[in-house]
Amino acid sequence: MLTERVESRWIDVFAEVFALCKVTRDEPCAILSESQSRALNVHLAELALHKLGARPFHVVLPTPRQSAPVPIRSTGASVALQGFDAAIGALAATSFIADLTVEGLMHAAELPRILEGGARVLYVSNEHPDVLERLCPSPADEQAVRAGMRRLRDGKGMKVTSAAGTNLDIALEGARVGGVWGFTEKPRTLSHWPGGLCLAFPKANSVRGTLVLAPGDINLTFKRYLESAVRLKIEADYVTAVEGTGVDAELMREYFAAWGDRDAYAVSHVGWGTNRRARWEALAMYDRRDVNGTEQRAFAGNFLYSTGANEVAGRHSLGHFDLPLRRCTVAVDGTPIVAEGELVE
Repeated sequence: MLTERVESRWIDVFAEVFALCKVTRDEPCAILSESQSRALNVHLAELALHKLGARPFHVVLPTPRQSAPVPIRSTGASVALQGFDAAIGALAATSFIADLTVEGLMHAAELPRILEGGARVLYVSNEHPDVLERLCPSPADEQAVRAGMRRLRDGKGMKVTSAAGTNLDIALEGARVGGVWGFTEKPRTLSHWPGGLCLAFPKANSVRGTLVLAPGDINLTFKRYLESAVRLKIEADYVTAVEGTGVDAELMREYFAAWGDRDAYAVSHVGWGTNRRARWEALAMYDRRDVNGTEQRAFAGNFLYSTGANEVAGRHSLGHFDLPLRRCTVAVDGTPIVAEGELVE
């Protein structure tokens, strides 16, 4: 584990990212955290906001008792707020929120109420600041993501193939399109750092085909590189079979089944990574507790397939897999966006 202490360079990096979010002098800024948050990042956020001359205050909540039958990882749906009106009101009344919850507010039930007040929210992913420092965003990252989002919004269908055997058809009409580039400067918006993702949340009955996870692909719920192939059969959005003889397939079957929830098998979102500074192999360099895996969701040219909650399709589940695949070809309306794992310029 890397040493967890305040470093002046990390204060500078946090301040740079908050400045990209247009944090101004004397602006009230909330730092949202919970008892299990990474204390170092909470401290760095406070010091960075002071450095910018803002007026930070803390909203700290006890991490709730776990209600799920299995460990929950990387859902993007923090349950720390628990519908607590006083805390939600404090957040909705401020203009900038540094979200330091463990899972983040991206899919949290309380997020719409918070954004209604005009807040801009930056989720600082639960990573060691060594990761955040390497992946400090820039305005150029925004342009790359926005270009991908335009492709998704204008597209009718996505086709994903690979030499390993992936062959997926995804309807894009009616999908909700999103993207994150590591900062946000507009009211009523949320982004996360690290960033570099173009995503679509398909409407119901939009995804069918075969997804093959090859050795070297990543199951981020387990923070694990696959060592054996896993073949997922997908019919009308749902994984109907998990095929494979190795430990990787067995782990997926067990985790899927543990939820006792059919919607845990359904597609959440699909998309690709655009961040050329993010590294596929970086996961091997850290202890699991030091990383949240956001870097591996964002590395340039990966195809990201995720299962679980999808509000567009009317599905809600805490069961969640994030699966970045390498060496796929991703085409929108026949035009390649990613060719065998490489972004097409």
